[in-house]
Amino acid sequence: MPIPGELLMLIGATGISYGMGLKHIFGVDVVGNISAGLVPPVAPNTQLFSKLVGSAFTIAVVGFAIAISLGKIFALRHGYRVDSNQELVALGLSNLIGGIFQCFPVSCSMSRSLVQESTGGNSQVAGAISSLFILLIIVKLGELFRDLPKAVLAAIIIVNLKGMLRQLSDVCSFWKANQADLLIWLVTFAATILLNLDLGLMVSVVFSLLLVVVRTQMPHYSILGQVPDTDIYRDVAEYSEAKEVPGVKVFRSSATVYFANADFYSDALKQRCGVDVDFLISQKKKLLKKREQLKLKQLQKEKKLQKQAASSKGASVSINVNTSLEDMRSNNVEDCKVSPGDKMEDATANGQEDSKAPDGSTLKALGLPQPDFHSLILDLGALSFVDTVCLKSLKNIFHDFRDIEVEVYMAACHSPVVSQLEAGHFFDASITKKHLFASVHDAVTFALQHPRPVPDSPVSVTRL
Repeated sequence: MPIPGELLMLIGATGISYGMGLKHIFGVDVVGNISAGLVPPVAPNTQLFSKLVGSAFTIAVVGFAIAISLGKIFALRHGYRVDSNQELVALGLSNLIGGIFQCFPVSCSMSRSLVQESTGGNSQVAGAISSLFILLIIVKLGELFRDLPKAVLAAIIIVNLKGMLRQLSDVCSFWKANQADLLIWLVTFAATILLNLDLGLMVSVVFSLLLVVVRTQMPHYSILGQVPDTDIYRDVAEYSEAKEVPGVKVFRSSATVYFANADFYSDALKQRCGVDVDFLISQKKKLLKKREQLKLKQLQKEKKLQKQAASSKGASVSINVNTSLEDMRSNNVEDCKVSPGDKMEDATANGQEDSKAPDGSTLKALGLPQPDFHSLILDLGALSFVDTVCLKSLKNIFHDFRDIEVEVYMAACHSPVVSQLEAGHFFDASITKKHLFASVHDAVTFALQHPRPVPDSPVSVTRL
């Protein structure tokens, strides 16, 4: 059984202070009178709720943070698990009942908890005995500690907080392990000292949330390659044996895609694919626009020629009324050769020939460079949820890559993500569930078998 050194020191220091009169002779600051007994229960004053709600919320947050932090510290030391919900319910009930007796807000005491843990009290029995001892002091024994010097209480608290003060040495380990955690630690430490416990904790919580958002904006993007003779796909930049599948690009992000990093995801995708997608789309639109303008000018020119031919025919008939029958026949023959009907027939024939020719809107026909892959597979296994910005970003990816003649597929989507895609009306006539695959390997197999747009006929590979 460990020796209760703190209790013995309290008794000894109180006896020395009382016997030598430290307060009266030397002016030593002592605890003083301690009110005995319990305050009778009183109903809370509802008129004070509006004035105290802000402070009450801050105290509740700080109290819960201290309680759960100490609980997790002791849980790691002694090998058990802390239920955060149960702790929150316990604190709420304790403060609800304690408020009727005009108690201070209930939370964990760092000093008393560390004192109890250092003396070997690890179970609820120790807490019960400590509570009964405090109740005994409040009811009867409080006046016996009237001459206890406050310096002795401060010494006990500092000695038992030495474990907390040793956390300053964690700076070196954080620097080596995770610099983001070190930054949170430093901000929390500085804010708590400079502002106060409640404001410092609030600043540290807000800073931690902002840092999470920043870290999700900078995930690891990678192009995957297939490990030979397997269905395993790894980052080609990290695994030398992983090789890209010819004609297929597999892209993966290490974080979920949402409103904060959707643009970064699209930009990284276009950059890692090695194709300037935006430049090709803009050049294609410019060339198609020029071609439409040329066709429009040609049609206008043909209409102008048709009008001139029609006007010349009318003039020849009015002027040569008295000409001979043979001249009229000859004129009619010549007019028939340049009649608008003949021109329309020629235009129709030319249109039929153009329709038989290959589509002139392709990159090859326009003289633009073609991508070295025909299919793009998005590995969405890291997605835990999707929002409206993510849906729009994915749709834009489909449309942009289809403009440069690359078909897009999605692989490894979890069931909740697929449900959210359906609820967000992501699928339509152009993007169907035929673009969803259970694994990256299934998507690659299908892309190699169908390098062109997705057919309507069913396939044998596994889809979601």
